[in-house]
Amino acid sequence: MKGQKLYVSDQKAVPMHLISDLLHKFSRWYELHRERELLASLSDEALKDIGVSRADVEHESVRPFWDDPMHK
Repeated sequence: MKGQKLYVSDQKAVPMHLISDLLHKFSRWYELHRERELLASLSDEALKDIGVSRADVEHESVRPFWDDPMHK
């Protein structure tokens, strides 16, 4: 197709945007995992400052890494 970049490996062509989208998704999942870890590590005082309860943190921290509330 005109203007479409392809990655050729083992006689299969994969559009570059699919690879880019996949890398973006993995990056977003890692970002969510890291943010949830950081949130869980905050003290009760810090959570109170930002208006989040320990129960809210527990609820958020048990969500799977692929559960993206912003659907990015």
